[in-house]
Amino acid sequence: MVNWNLRAASAADVEAVAELRAVVLRPDLTRLGRYDPHRVRQRLRDGFAPAHTWVVEVGGTMAGCVALRPERDAYWLEHFYLDPRVQGRGIGSAVLAGLLERCDRESATVRLQVLQGSQARRLYERHGFTPETEDEVDVFMVRPPGAAL
Repeated sequence: MVNWNLRAASAADVEAVAELRAVVLRPDLTRLGRYDPHRVRQRLRDGFAPAHTWVVEVGGTMAGCVALRPERDAYWLEHFYLDPRVQGRGIGSAVLAGLLERCDRESATVRLQVLQGSQARRLYERHGFTPETEDEVDVFMVRPPGAAL
């Protein structure tokens, strides 16, 4: 695994994160017939909350991001994107494990939404997430506190 670190996101990161989202989601959204270059970026801009977001850096350069948004009865894992050039090196698994350990200390449930057919679903399943509901585009997954890592 390569060396990486997390830093708190700021409002200034929004455009870089929106661009990363467009790159990462394009294959799955295209496969699902849902890719729109403006919409994929705008949805990130509309929901970007720097207070709950971290930037993943590799070699001092932004290589990903992740958000953990608190809600009344759970956390929502959102905007978890890694540059395709660093995927498969254990970074995503390590980032996710660290966030889930934090949630477990709080006895918090974690929810997320992943696109149908996305390879990311396997990562989430390895970390204890199971499908809760799904439709033709999205799978909504849940992980109770203390689920296997």
